[in-house]
Amino acid sequence: MTELLEQAFKEAQKLSDYLQNELAQQLLEDIENELQWQESLSAPDVELGILEEMAQRALIEDREGKTEDKGFGEE
Repeated sequence: MTELLEQAFKEAQKLSDYLQNELAQQLLEDIENELQWQESLSAPDVELGILEEMAQRALIEDREGKTEDKGFGEE
């Protein structure tokens, strides 16, 4: 375990049980999502060209002002 993660857990111990459980649930979901993402990208049939094309389109739309600034998780 990294020092930073250890520090985060120590700080989390200071929170109420409810908040600790909320953080734990978020962390478990983030870990699962990361593992799925890594698995998807490492699949032999993944089309990296499609991902590159999507990224390029997103950058162009941003430059053209067709995107909105939002915080993480905002819809």
